Amino acid sequence: MKNATTNSPNALVLDEKGLDAARQSLDDGAITPAYGPHRDAIIKLLNDSLATELVCVLRYKRHHFMATGMSSPKIAEEFMVHANEESAHADRIARRIVQLGGEPDFSPNSLLQRSHADYDESNDLQTMIRVNLIAERIAVESYRQMIALIGDEDPTTRRMLIDILTDEEEHADELKDWLKK
Repeated sequence: MKNATTNSPNALVLDEKGLDAARQSLDDGAITPAYGPHRDAIIKLLNDSLATELVCVLRYKRHHFMATGMSSPKIAEEFMVHANEESAHADRIARRIVQLGGEPDFSPNSLLQRSHADYDESNDLQTMIRVNLIAERIAVESYRQMIALIGDEDPTTRRMLIDILTDEEEHADELKDWLKK
């Protein structure tokens, strides 16, 4: 169906060439030529975020099992909640990488090198909370930067990152509160 043209210079009209291009390369699924040259860069950013989320899952799980002290049962429980939420983020990111025609990089050999956050083996509860708060703040900043970088180039990835950013901000606020106790 063609759009009706109007006499208004500000009329909203779809790009017919873009629509025609979408009729080609059906094996690409939802990825149309409009994704352009940014797709590979977005996949790279997402694979680095995938590594970050996986490192965070491992760190939170270790802290869950190693937490001791009077406050530890509640905090350990929260560490596991965060680990599960980070795992869900990793799954969403991996799924999006595949949708973009890429391959999610789960290689354990390069996780720490690609991750924005660090792994931690501390045994002190306050140190665990502090390390996790730092990691969440790094995640918040990296997702904010990614959202800005992607801009309007990939609205679907942008929305996903905004959702994940919301969770990371909640994690940081919860950890900040635990740090005060």
